[in-house]
Amino acid sequence: MRILLLASAFNSLSQRLHAELRDRRHTVDVRLAGDDEELRASVRRLSPDLLLAPMLRTAIPADVWSALTCLVVHPGPPGDRGPSSLDRAVQEGVADWGVTVLQAEAEMDAGPVWAWEPCRLPALGKSDLYRNEVADAAVLAALRAVERFASGSYAPQPQHGPSWREPVRVRPFLRQAERRIDWAADSTGTVLRRLRAADSQPGVLDTLGADEWYLHGGHPEPQLRGRPGELIATRAGAVCRATVDGAVWIPELRRRRAPGGPATFKLPAVTALGALLPPVPEVPAPLTAERDGEPAWTDVEYREEGPVGLLRFSFPGGAMSTDHCRRLLAAYRFALGRPTSVLVLGGSRDFFSNGIHLNVIEAAPDPAAESWANITAMDDLVAEVLTTTDRLVVAAVAGNAAAGGVMLALAADEVWCRRGSVLNPHYRLMGLYGSEYWTYTLPRRVGPAQAERLTRQAVPVSAASAERIGLVDRVLDCGPQEFGPAAAHLAGLLAASPLARRRIAAKKAAREADEQAKPLAAYREEELAVMHRQFFTPESPYHALRSAFVGKRPAPAGLLAGT
Repeated sequence: MRILLLASAFNSLSQRLHAELRDRRHTVDVRLAGDDEELRASVRRLSPDLLLAPMLRTAIPADVWSALTCLVVHPGPPGDRGPSSLDRAVQEGVADWGVTVLQAEAEMDAGPVWAWEPCRLPALGKSDLYRNEVADAAVLAALRAVERFASGSYAPQPQHGPSWREPVRVRPFLRQAERRIDWAADSTGTVLRRLRAADSQPGVLDTLGADEWYLHGGHPEPQLRGRPGELIATRAGAVCRATVDGAVWIPELRRRRAPGGPATFKLPAVTALGALLPPVPEVPAPLTAERDGEPAWTDVEYREEGPVGLLRFSFPGGAMSTDHCRRLLAAYRFALGRPTSVLVLGGSRDFFSNGIHLNVIEAAPDPAAESWANITAMDDLVAEVLTTTDRLVVAAVAGNAAAGGVMLALAADEVWCRRGSVLNPHYRLMGLYGSEYWTYTLPRRVGPAQAERLTRQAVPVSAASAERIGLVDRVLDCGPQEFGPAAAHLAGLLAASPLARRRIAAKKAAREADEQAKPLAAYREEELAVMHRQFFTPESPYHALRSAFVGKRPAPAGLLAGT
């Protein structure tokens, strides 16, 4: 079928459905919501069989849904209605949830149900849940609804009448007044639920000192204590704030936009506060945390299971700043000093990596210089993985990866990803050539022709397609919570294999042969020569595209031509 994918943003779920539908041989066109006349023109021009809306903030015009079947993905179970369904579920601590695919009608979320799928909501951030448990359920329900529509014989279930038994629950927009944290009264559990319900957007509006900030994300702190509401420590760019019965780590902050002022954006909390940060101690978490009791929050940790080293990292939004890259490189070098034969890089939930940290770059006094520092730090990390020849390295991609994050994974000997992962192995949409040794690793994996297509077409790739073209080696068909343990188990089997030592010797010989043919330094020099021009030329499209991306504005028209 020809399917028109309509979304308010081409977000993770929209990308995943785009990839899954293309895998099933559907012709998929993407349009961003907001311009009703453009939508009407697209419907006339494309004549789609079906419109599918994975994520909408605005209503579909009545003349469109009355003439064309329009299916809307709603992140709530049947009978649930409203724009803040998932936010309220997380804030209320709901454990059993679901996703419904319904037909657009005049009343929002009240149309006939074509499919739905239940899911669990672990005690995690809304955006993590949305990209994982909720997205898994959404894809199953949406694909089922598409199949039912294609059959021509399925009758969707109206949300009224004697056959409808689900209670209707209207969940109104969750305003900041309901998200507000009372630091003098709210328990740590309540604080965490409020932070997690707003972790990516919109954040929880609060006051730090004399300024208003949005707080993004939250993790429990098991030991540190202080006066409720006060900042008491920093760690890895996050700030620790005391509650009445404990403390929480807040990784990111966003200054409230001043009337008539420029848009603001999320930054690591310590970076955002800058000179406004009170004099509190930096309390680093040990890289190898004790397993007894409640673990301390950290974004990088190392542990071992017999001959397998497990280096886990998790950075907000998958973005890796210069500091993130350097700290992960130090941890990787520590892991190389351990007596293991297999090292697993990644393996936690959600994002693997999306490459350089565009928000930190945008906020820097000299964005070009910070871009250069960030890409060279990323290259240093990738080089260390590529030149590891005394053990096997596995990149465990639990969630999505893009740009340099994909190339970081390709530096490993094997790439394993979860069935729900979406990969974007390209840089073009940011106006960049790219580095991270992609000109060496990507053609080596998929061949020069496929590498050229992937970087030029710049479309999302599903896990299944990635495995088919050789971009990844193994796809694990499991839930988000099970991926880490499953990857660790498979790594143990790999380490125990009698072929492991032979493979390590073979990779060392292959690396030496490749180095003789063309040194890694030559690939890096060639890539960075292009990147240097793109970073340090003020007219480079990269600067306008980065600013638009960070400010959540449409990309300036025409800038991508020729990149």
